[in-house]
Amino acid sequence: MMVVLSGLLAASLAIGLPVGSAYADEPTDGTGAGTSATEVLDSLEVKGRAPKTGYKRTQFGKAWADVDHNGCDTRNDILNRDLTGVRHKWRTHNCVVKSGKLHDPYTGKDIKFKKGKKTSTAVQIDHVVALSDAWQKGAQKLSEERRTALANDPYNLLAVQGRANQKKSDGDAATWLPSNKGFRCEYVARQIGVKHKYSLWVTQAEKEAMAKVLSSCPTQTVPDYTGVKDSTAEKTPESEQTEQTQTEQSAEQAQQTQQTTQAPAPEPAPAPAPAPQPAPQQDVYYQNCTAARAAGAAPIYQGQPGYRSQLDRDHDGVACE
Repeated sequence: MMVVLSGLLAASLAIGLPVGSAYADEPTDGTGAGTSATEVLDSLEVKGRAPKTGYKRTQFGKAWADVDHNGCDTRNDILNRDLTGVRHKWRTHNCVVKSGKLHDPYTGKDIKFKKGKKTSTAVQIDHVVALSDAWQKGAQKLSEERRTALANDPYNLLAVQGRANQKKSDGDAATWLPSNKGFRCEYVARQIGVKHKYSLWVTQAEKEAMAKVLSSCPTQTVPDYTGVKDSTAEKTPESEQTEQTQTEQSAEQAQQTQQTTQAPAPEPAPAPAPAPQPAPQQDVYYQNCTAARAAGAAPIYQGQPGYRSQLDRDHDGVACE
């Protein structure tokens, strides 16, 4: 036994691996991590966007499946990874996140997360490469097992501000970039890494948009699995106060004043304000979560079309998780 271990140690040293890594899986396998993002971008196939025909969320497996079999769903895995000061719901084996704080890479702002029907949607889990975008750029040719892996791959997931996630929707780099300019290089490089890992292609417009971003950071490499690096300046107290109690439905008012943390009734305005926007919910109805998943709508966040409290079993603002 000692001879075998000695041989493995010698082999590790010979090829430049750190001691102890002989048995370790390479976490960046397939992403091109550590390689120039521009070089990996140039290696991606450039093709037109395929039709969205046949796309359903269920084509990528059950939403937030426990694919790594650690006893915790993917959504809470990412919240545990990306939030600081995490507190867990009792008797969930340190899985379900009850509260914590997120430094949102998309906006550069701090958000205090609290699990609840009206507060959970302040922080959402974004697919860096949107599943709909992936479907139209090669994922429809992948096996269901591979698509499920893509949908639950921590490398393709980030906890972000809910409102920013909604604005992004299923856009690619040609149609949406984070407002936090200090994160754009890494964001684009991570998209490139995901597409490289899962053999997805880019459109010409997408490639040009990515190349434009990377031209401002020529040394940017494809990131690894160790989280995110935000090159923006120090966090400001204003952003922390603004995001402290933000929910999707009071976000606009919370940014206009830092004294609305108690969510009072809307202030009288000198001119009539636009009507609130819950109306679209009335136009979409899912009888149950099975129907919502079949339509590719799950999970449904509070405020999105089709959301109903009856579908939100734990009343955290996210239905059909």
